[in-house]
Amino acid sequence: MIQHSMSAVSFRIDLHVHSHLSGDNLADPEECIVRAIELGLQGLAFTEHYSYEVSEPIEHLKERYRDKILVVRGVEFSTAEGHCLVFGADTDRLCLPYAPAEDLVREVDRAGGVVIPSHPYRAGSGLGDRILALPGFAAVEGHNGCNHHTFNQRAIQAALLLRLPVTGGSDAHRPGEVGSCHTVFPELVTAGNLVTLLKTGRYQAVDTRRVSRGWQVED
Repeated sequence: MIQHSMSAVSFRIDLHVHSHLSGDNLADPEECIVRAIELGLQGLAFTEHYSYEVSEPIEHLKERYRDKILVVRGVEFSTAEGHCLVFGADTDRLCLPYAPAEDLVREVDRAGGVVIPSHPYRAGSGLGDRILALPGFAAVEGHNGCNHHTFNQRAIQAALLLRLPVTGGSDAHRPGEVGSCHTVFPELVTAGNLVTLLKTGRYQAVDTRRVSRGWQVED
């Protein structure tokens, strides 16, 4: 059983972490896990770019650290319009990379998973205002650790318009970035109930970064 450093009613998980398996950085996934444990997180999700299969090597780390932290696998899928986080579904089997976001949402929903637009207002890789017209998202990533505050604020405002919950993830590409943004659940999260809990909306996105110019920061 995972040993919690916080109250049993507070489960902190970084829902957006990359390692060298994404192909765009040199981060060792085990170092990311160790960093999360040092920070007192109870979980982290590896959401490697493009493919679910590429994160298969994480499986042995899930077992190695299962008594200390929850490690789950998702994917950051590149749709035709922008990036989306997917949990609870093997996108490699569902649709081709760069498929329309509408197709991704439909196929993932049929497979029992969830789709969350990642950093939707980041130029070049976010869905932007398209999220306002695309139904079926479980939540919106409102706190992204690699985003400027203004981009995150636009995502949060869009989530409010859509009446969707907001998630937080560091978008870490190196161990030192893990946990900068994360999601706090008021109950135990497991690999088996993560998708269900994401659908409930009973969680809070947190940005722990030290910033200036009046940014609102939560510890």
